[in-house]
Order: sequence, then structure tokens, then C-alpha cells
Amino acid sequence: MRVTVKGKNVDVNDALQRYAQKKVEKLGRYFHNIKEAVVTQSVQRNWHIVEVTLEGDGILLRGEERSDNVYAAIDQVVDKLEKQIKRFKGKLIARSRQEGSPREHVTRAPEAELPEEVMEIARTKRFTLKPMSPEEAAAQMELLNHDFYVFLNAETELVSVIYKRQDGNYGLIEPEA
Repeated sequence: MRVTVKGKNVDVNDALQRYAQKKVEKLGRYFHNIKEAVVTQSVQRNWHIVEVTLEGDGILLRGEERSDNVYAAIDQVVDKLEKQIKRFKGKLIARSRQEGSPREHVTRAPEAELPEEVMEIARTKRFTLKPMSPEEAAAQMELLNHDFYVFLNAETELVSVIYKRQDGNYGLIEPEA
């Protein structure tokens, strides 16, 4: 597994890099093939923010934690990702049992740790996509008081998603053409 540790406006020393790499590599036991893990560390108002993005077995996971201690933030984000992985893998195992066919790409974790819940789609919405700019979509999202909004981008003619970020700004998700 390739683990990249980088800092945003912060120098990452060798000790921190080794610590983060060691912790993130432990997540490899849940996957057959992890392409890459990226650990990004930044500091805002005396808070150490650690973000980990992990891609493996066709799954993209992201976790972010903040603490007054960078090592604690790394520990917290790895724990958070481990819980996400266990929950996700548990759902895959439960679903494969219901279908009656095992999934080869699922790595089994100890049964006691896996929840037996199955993800269920509670509601399906259908709507007409209206061509609009990302700015118009953001305004529409705010009017509806939603966290995200799916729209047809008039500039690219692609279906896009605008969303509200935790920092109060907006994010735009566009498919690769």
C-alpha cells in the first residue's frame, strides 16, 4: 500500500510521517487491494486537522478528525475509518448471505464486531433536471434548505452535484467526461 503523508501549510516531520503511515497501514487488513492512502495534516486555530482518503477494492473512504494533538487526531481518524469499514463490510456480508452467494472480494472480520443490519433505501425521488449554472444551483439549494442539490450544469451539459461544506463554502461534484 502506498501511503502519502502531506501537510497543508505545515511541515510534516519524519516521526509524524512514520506514525501516520504505521497507523494507516493497519487498515490494509480489511482489503485485498489498497491502491493509495493519502493523509493530509493542517492546523487551524490551534487545532490539528487530519484527513485520510483511502481507496481500495473499488471503495473510496474519507475521514477527518481534529484535536489539539496531531497524534491523537491521527488515532481518532484511523479509528473512525476502521468503524466505517467494519460497518460497510458487515452490510456486504449480510447482503451476500441474503442473496445466497458469497462475495469473494469481501474480507471477513471477526463476526462479533460486524453489525447484522442491511442498508435499505427508504425513499426514491425523481425529478426533472433543469439546466442551470452552479451559482443558480447553490441558490436553489439554499432556498430548499438542503445540504446538496443535483442539477444539469448548463456550462458542461453534465449532471453535477453542489453541496455545502463544513467550512460554510460550497463544493461542486462533476463526473469526468
